[in-house]
Amino acid sequence: MYGEDVHTIAELSIDDYLYPDADLYNVSGLPPLLLPPPTCDLSAGRWVFDNVSTPAYREKDCTFLTKQVTCLANGRPDDTWQYWIWQPNDCSLPTFDARRFMEAMRGKRLMFVGDSLNRNQWESLVCLVQPILSKGRKKVVKRGSFIVFHAKEYRATLEFYWAPFLVESNSDNPNFHSIDQRIISPERIEGHAKYWKDVDYLIFNTYIWWMNTADMKVRRPNSRSWSQHDEVPRIEAYGRVIKTWSDWLNHNIDPARTSVFFMTISPIHNSPNNWGNPGGIKCVKETLPHQNYSQPLDLYHDLRIFDLVVKVASSMEKVPVTVINITRMSDYRKDAHTSLYTMRQGKLLTPKQKADPEKFADCIHWCLPGVPDVWNQILYTKILSKSSWHSNSAPPPLQSLPLPPQ
Repeated sequence: MYGEDVHTIAELSIDDYLYPDADLYNVSGLPPLLLPPPTCDLSAGRWVFDNVSTPAYREKDCTFLTKQVTCLANGRPDDTWQYWIWQPNDCSLPTFDARRFMEAMRGKRLMFVGDSLNRNQWESLVCLVQPILSKGRKKVVKRGSFIVFHAKEYRATLEFYWAPFLVESNSDNPNFHSIDQRIISPERIEGHAKYWKDVDYLIFNTYIWWMNTADMKVRRPNSRSWSQHDEVPRIEAYGRVIKTWSDWLNHNIDPARTSVFFMTISPIHNSPNNWGNPGGIKCVKETLPHQNYSQPLDLYHDLRIFDLVVKVASSMEKVPVTVINITRMSDYRKDAHTSLYTMRQGKLLTPKQKADPEKFADCIHWCLPGVPDVWNQILYTKILSKSSWHSNSAPPPLQSLPLPPQ
């Protein structure tokens, strides 16, 4: 799923470092950025149709998109899913300003860590920033569990690291992980986490891979192979993983340098009866958001996982973790998935596969441009809220250019 569509997988050469940096964006000369107050719940609101300011970019203009998410190119006949903005009830989200964002990223590393939904969001962020970057000064490098976007004139990287359970598992190969029995090692994280050090912004997620079974296969301590495992309830295993993750953060992350975020549940739209379409098949042929905002849409989330993440994050005093709640806003977007206009095992769906939507429709991942752009709009808001220089002060000093992962 992850290697085939990366357009540039060449190594960076020394020549890439010899060109001048981008001119400083005169942030101090801009109108002050109107950020929502910290008390505003950005997750509570509604989707508003807007075909003037959206989409933030065009699918055909972002050559870094993988075929998994290019729904128009893959034959989707409608395009209205692109034309919706998220309007919080009690405040407004600032528009994503790529130049302002890249000034905040200058000389820094941002890394998404997790599963393919975090990769979905990483692709969105790359597309949001790449129009302002000079031709020939932007590049994607794939190596092992990493996919790294280099914005060379800003000496910055936007990275994705494949770790679907955060801890070590038998599913850690980014290219070959479609296995019948997924087994985790809840107390082992260093194999992944050693790559997370010295990153300025870490954005984690882990959920979808937990939902195949009620019990999780857990490798026994000190075992010699993955075949030596037990089964434990999902929430117990998740709790052990989150404890391992939070302990690692507390012992290895300097909060003066690194900001940590956690993305909540991204929904699966497989239950059309729940949004009033009993004759529907998963999310197939859905073209509009669900617009009954009077009560939450029940999509069978395991909210124990949601609550556990919030509880652990709120208890972390040494290394603060900002939870970004994307769940309810995304619940309404039954229309925005890749559905039948995507890839499976590296190939576009065939007519025969499309004729069997119950089996082949992907109602997990999102078309781009689309919903993950809004997730990044919220991430942008949170990052700039943490930046002391976002309006009327000088940009931060340059740091050395992050090198590709070894």
